[in-house]
Amino acid sequence: MTGDGKSTIRSGFVALVGASNAGKSTFVNQLVGAKISIVTHKMQTTRTLVRGIVIHNNTQIVLVDTPGIFQPRKRFDRALVSTAWGGVRDADIVLVIVDVQAGLSGEVAAIFSGLKRMHHPRILVLNKIDRVNKQLLLELTAAIINEKAPFERVFMVSALNGSGCGDVLDYLAKALSEGPWYYPEDQISDMSVHQLAAEITREKLYLRLHDELPYSSIIETERWEERKDGSVCIEQVVYVERKSQKKIVLGHKGSTIKFIGQVARKEISEILKRPVHLFLFVKVCDNWSDDPERYRKMGLDFSD
Repeated sequence: MTGDGKSTIRSGFVALVGASNAGKSTFVNQLVGAKISIVTHKMQTTRTLVRGIVIHNNTQIVLVDTPGIFQPRKRFDRALVSTAWGGVRDADIVLVIVDVQAGLSGEVAAIFSGLKRMHHPRILVLNKIDRVNKQLLLELTAAIINEKAPFERVFMVSALNGSGCGDVLDYLAKALSEGPWYYPEDQISDMSVHQLAAEITREKLYLRLHDELPYSSIIETERWEERKDGSVCIEQVVYVERKSQKKIVLGHKGSTIKFIGQVARKEISEILKRPVHLFLFVKVCDNWSDDPERYRKMGLDFSD
């Protein structure tokens, strides 16, 4: 409380960092209470910084979901990892998300090493605790302590069912500094609806095709028309790098792309709360991962 009896206003940015598939996006969605970041079993689903906004105990917590950190091999990989570390550097607090099923992997150890060069307050969040026994959790916590990775607090959560997530919000609401809110009270993300619609379609594409399609495919919303009857007409293009990939996305007589369009349209319509007409097209864009313009549109750095 302030001297005049009013509650203290707090705000700040909290970056979530972790290996691929650690559950960062699921955790952000759980804390925000809405879907603002897509989730699939495919590695490197998150490609740019996705900000989810939570107001808890008079504190505006801006959660920054970052791409998973892994050993990069290609230019696109390096752009993803660079973006993730950039999100960490700009944050006030860092949440390190560790999948307890994967344990103290080489990727997690590399993240701990990278964080030692930074001076942010860092919190350890052990995720997916509903999938392992208590003894394994204790052993993993001890192993992390032996790595001499300094954390101010350790939380054990299940991002999927919400267990322990409220404790994390309580802590962050107190730990962030006093200051005005960055976003309007009713805003839950800084992502535009055009971007979100493209992300939802990409999620459905990955969920339908699994390992058949490389994660390097991209989706762009090229047309968005608000109609007089209240509906929205959306045209999106799925870009792949080879003709063989185009055949996979289309499916037999267009059955695959039709299914993806149906499930994506349904979810986009539910989010927008209005009828949606979604039209998907598939195009081959040779070596798009070497095109600086594509990186710019995704908010990634194009570098060697």
